[in-house]
Amino acid sequence: MGWLSSRVGSAVAILIAVLWTLPTAGLFINSLRSQDDIEDAGWWTTVRDPAFTVETYNYVLYSSGSGGGFANYFLNSLVIAVPSVLLPIALGTMAAYALSWIRFRGRGIIFIGIFSLQIVPLQMSIVPLLSFFSDGLSLGGMTIVPPWDLAGFERYIQIWIAHTVFGLPLAIFLLHNFIREIPADVVEAARMDGASHVQIFRSVVLPLAAPAIASISIFQFLWVWNDYLVGLVFGGGPMTNPLTVQLANMAGTYGDNWTRLPAAAFVSIIVPLMVFLVLQRYFVRGLLAGSVKG
Repeated sequence: MGWLSSRVGSAVAILIAVLWTLPTAGLFINSLRSQDDIEDAGWWTTVRDPAFTVETYNYVLYSSGSGGGFANYFLNSLVIAVPSVLLPIALGTMAAYALSWIRFRGRGIIFIGIFSLQIVPLQMSIVPLLSFFSDGLSLGGMTIVPPWDLAGFERYIQIWIAHTVFGLPLAIFLLHNFIREIPADVVEAARMDGASHVQIFRSVVLPLAAPAIASISIFQFLWVWNDYLVGLVFGGGPMTNPLTVQLANMAGTYGDNWTRLPAAAFVSIIVPLMVFLVLQRYFVRGLLAGSVKG
């Protein structure tokens, strides 16, 4: 396989990278062209006749017309994404520590139960969870949890809880596997110094698990940001709909706003791209952390 490191191998790799990037480059160029130019000719004509404008971005972000108002949906996605990442990561880290380093009866069964929840399809959980929010919880005719009766902006709470419920099993499973591998001598030394579980968790486990937490946070953020189904079902209106719902509306049945879709697509991917670039080093360290432990 030495040819992979040869000049031929490098040329093939560069060719594949160019072919892979070409559709995205064309989409970006189209996002900077006027609607008339997009309808008249392909993006490759800009090589001989370059003409760029941010008119489409202005319309997509701030217009109140069809396919506009992305600035509001952008804020909706941010408001949805931040708590929907922080809640499962915080709860998952604490649960992973408890299942790894606190001895209590049945913790193995609890961990297996949490692990098993990952095989439950998201679509099967939507109706029971939606029923819990709208009808509450009753047992034998006795109301245990009343209906939530959330409306308008209050429905963000439903989306946060749904994303937390759906993301928690995987977060606990991955963090447990990492935190469990922390050398026992380190934890025992902290105990010998009189540290409580809270102090060990905050001062020992969290710094050591930072790369894994960052990696899982990136996965959870990308999942929440690109989610369509949960935001549509539990949000239930333009006040709380994320970017993905508006993107689907723009495509529509007849595709009337297809010339504005390139700009809308780049508005929707700018935040995940920045998150990935900023946290990339933590992402790589988190992925490699398990391979260098003793």
